[in-house]
Amino acid sequence: MSNWRRRLDQGLNLKPDEGPAVIAGLALFYLLFTGYFMLRPVRETMGVAGGVDNLQWLFTGTFVVTLICLPLFGWLASRVKRRRILPWTYAFFASNLLLFAVLFARDPDDIWQARAFYIWLSVFNLLAISLAWSVLADLFSSEQGKRLFGLLAAGASLGGLTGPVLGTLLVAPLGHAGLLVLACLLLLGSIGATLYLQRWRDRHPLPAMSEHPASKPLGGNPFAGATAVLRSPYLLGIALFVVLLASVSTFLYFEQARIVSETFSDRTRQTQVFGLIDSVVQALAILTQVFITGRLARRLGVGVLLVAVPLVMAAGFIWLAMAPVFAVFVVVMVVRRAGEYALVRPGREMLFTVLPAEDKYKAKNFIDTVVYRGGDALSGWVKRALDVMGDHPQLAMLIGAVIALGWAVTGGWLGRRQRGLEERN
Repeated sequence: MSNWRRRLDQGLNLKPDEGPAVIAGLALFYLLFTGYFMLRPVRETMGVAGGVDNLQWLFTGTFVVTLICLPLFGWLASRVKRRRILPWTYAFFASNLLLFAVLFARDPDDIWQARAFYIWLSVFNLLAISLAWSVLADLFSSEQGKRLFGLLAAGASLGGLTGPVLGTLLVAPLGHAGLLVLACLLLLGSIGATLYLQRWRDRHPLPAMSEHPASKPLGGNPFAGATAVLRSPYLLGIALFVVLLASVSTFLYFEQARIVSETFSDRTRQTQVFGLIDSVVQALAILTQVFITGRLARRLGVGVLLVAVPLVMAAGFIWLAMAPVFAVFVVVMVVRRAGEYALVRPGREMLFTVLPAEDKYKAKNFIDTVVYRGGDALSGWVKRALDVMGDHPQLAMLIGAVIALGWAVTGGWLGRRQRGLEERN
């Protein structure tokens, strides 16, 4: 191996033969997130089009659709070979994108169409990303996860940086329908990256895979993920962590929708503003993921990844309560999202590497979709109730600070439990 390759592997915490897997994992996330973040500004525009005062209904609709999807995904995960779960699910989503592209091309201003797309993309977002991480938690060991998940998450952030740029540049010439077709092609590309990653694992099997080979279905029933969470204090802790995360995100999301709708009235301009914010977030996240996340996890443990951002957000909410202006909000939002992508998300996924294969797919999917969207819907109505009771944004921000502190405490407990399970395994 040449000196530059050796230095590169050392700088990225790679071991021999892991390079191809890392490239495939990076490609999986890059293609998936490029497509999603290209469409994310479109979703935000559709949400504003339906009325900022109606966002809590969109959140509730998303939660209901997520509940419907849970047994369908559970049935698929129980019946098909584990290695086929992601390709089949992504192929279904790709067909949905083509259908929405046709509908938008025929009638781009239909309000119910816009609302349906908002809900669909919100469900797709969590399920597709959760499933990608399930595959990685299944294919990589806990030790590899600590070294590599931050780096692999950089592929997501790079896609999150490319997607908004593409969306901003192409929304005018291609329209929203054209963006959907391009996102469909990127999603199909992510299937190819996953298939390569699975073949690499076949050539370098983990000891645990001999007991639960990916060529066999997981078995069980479609609701096994929900029952597993209810039986496990560790999984319940992860579920609580996700609810608190969703609550913090929702409080800030509602403020974002309100401020942007008051500042920019044109739909194309709104899409461009949302895209610019996404670009700044992902650029900051990439630097952290490549050079900091893995080293923090190895030296200080997973807990530090789960606690740092919630503590910063508690301070951010207090700052917003004292100075509720657009510039402060943008800073807090960018720090929150960049920190979530660079620290919280990789740390959260490391929690699943010490669990059985069925929990990595079914329980994880239940937490990442139903629990997360349930937290979204509940906090959305709480935020709306605070707005209706009076114009007191400071009160909502102070409540957000309290939630963020609870989020930090839960993250610290989970970090200690993960370390204990890892030592036991």
